[in-house]
Amino acid sequence: MRIRDTGDLWWKSAVVYCLDVETYMDWDDDGTGDLPGLVQRLDHLAELGVTCLWLMPFYPTADRDDGYDITDFFGVDPRLGDAGDLVELVRTARDRGIRVIADLVVNHTSDRHPWFRSARSSPDSPYRDFYVWRTDTPPPTQDEVIFPDQEDGIWTWDEKAEAWYRHRFYRHQPDLNTANPQVRDAIAKVVGYWAELGLSGFRVDAVPFMLADAASSPHDDIEHPHEFLKALRSFLSRRTGDSILMGEVNLPYDEQRLFFGDHDADGSAEGDELTLQFDFVAMQQMYLALARGDAGPLAQALRDRPAIPHDAQWATFVRNHDELTLDKLSDDERAEVFAAFGPDEDMQLYGRGLRRRLPPMLDGDPRRVRMVYSLLLTLPGTPVLFYGEEIGMGENLAADGRLAVRTPMQWTSGPNGGFSAAPPRRLSGPVTDGGFGPEHVNVADQRRDPDSLLRWLQSLLRRYRECPELGWAERAEILDQPHPAVLAHRCTWQDASMVALHNLGPDAVTVPLRLADAVRDPGDPGPADGTASTASHAADDTVVHLVDVLEDGGYALGEDGRVEVELPGYGYRWLRVVRPGSRRLL
Repeated sequence: MRIRDTGDLWWKSAVVYCLDVETYMDWDDDGTGDLPGLVQRLDHLAELGVTCLWLMPFYPTADRDDGYDITDFFGVDPRLGDAGDLVELVRTARDRGIRVIADLVVNHTSDRHPWFRSARSSPDSPYRDFYVWRTDTPPPTQDEVIFPDQEDGIWTWDEKAEAWYRHRFYRHQPDLNTANPQVRDAIAKVVGYWAELGLSGFRVDAVPFMLADAASSPHDDIEHPHEFLKALRSFLSRRTGDSILMGEVNLPYDEQRLFFGDHDADGSAEGDELTLQFDFVAMQQMYLALARGDAGPLAQALRDRPAIPHDAQWATFVRNHDELTLDKLSDDERAEVFAAFGPDEDMQLYGRGLRRRLPPMLDGDPRRVRMVYSLLLTLPGTPVLFYGEEIGMGENLAADGRLAVRTPMQWTSGPNGGFSAAPPRRLSGPVTDGGFGPEHVNVADQRRDPDSLLRWLQSLLRRYRECPELGWAERAEILDQPHPAVLAHRCTWQDASMVALHNLGPDAVTVPLRLADAVRDPGDPGPADGTASTASHAADDTVVHLVDVLEDGGYALGEDGRVEVELPGYGYRWLRVVRPGSRRLL
């Protein structure tokens, strides 16, 4: 195993942590989180095991879409600090072994951005063609809106411009026209600016929409929309060689493949577009599997994952900052998940998702919560955590829409959860209350509790980082076994291999496994090429072992490659395949 490879392609075994500066830590007690407050909490992230910090938008904003309506791509919102504070964050994070990436939101701007103000002022404005306009009345586009509870179409009439402008999202977020080479150059300047200040890459918002206009104009200088993404990746790589583009591409697998740069479907492209893509398909199938207590949907999703370029990676997640979208499920499947995890209409959003966090969805059952995060960390890919997941925060359904899961971080059991000393009315958002409020769920208490979710996840993330096969495996090998509730899969990279078992059901089971590469004849010490498999770590040195890396114990495979593993209800096992002569630490 060439462990040095994990330093070159660092993103393949990273631990990514997403947060909104505005709701993380308020250091000047004005009610809004800020960059100095985040710097004060970097040691919490380092102790947790985070290696890459993803910042939601911190740019100046009209603040009508929680920062995603940007008025200046080159600034820092003064409520949060200034550019100097951001540089101090990047420098201090680097000292703790944490890279920093940020949201790149260039599908649209705020309607208060100077570009749009100029564009609407005159047809002769140099920024007019920065946006998408039409003068004829558009046809009905209700079926194209992203937020059906807020918009009834994607075109809005502008009195000053005397034209219609397009907005895939809210009407106060006009779409940028990426068919205009000047727009693409402006986006490259944004990327180059923040890379120069020390960012290690970007999470790219709404990638398919960002590419939608590129190459659509006869006056454009590219022939295919993906050329824009390739050019952006190439530009960033020239500026900072190990930077990443982590893209939001909520599409079926066969379409996601294109955004890695694999246009001939053979998985062998050099990976010259996005570095990582979120695996929305497996995430949604995981929730269907949890709702049914049947691992089948997730197992099938893992089988269906296409081969991807060597340098590319899937980003896996349980929750993120948006609604828990279920748009890739059928209507009946979505109804199953709604019934299990969000039966009240107030828990649902846009008819396609849930505005809840995981622990309340699982009724606060610590067995189920830990099983799900264990499952996350064993799926081939890079795990992405959303702030508060490490302590089991819940949502606040009193907040509007997606803000239900973007409540202030809960640091202590004190007022406002230790987020701020400002009066509650001045906070950037309402603190969660009830059984998941800060008096019951907070960092300070869990730091001192050896049995807490926080301490458990710290340990699990250490094990994940020690097992690069979990991140580097090209795909999950689904192992045959008879229990529908159990997902048994194996991740292998070079000479490292891990068997992971997860029980999605409440009943204890005994899982029979057979590893074909562990079969040997009686008295045979194993294949000379070192492809044997498993056994108890205390056994003789001619047998391959399955060693539990989360607790003491292990299993010896028989000469026929078979073994039986006991698994409690909602239980999990990480079993490292240890071959004769292995020098890996256990």
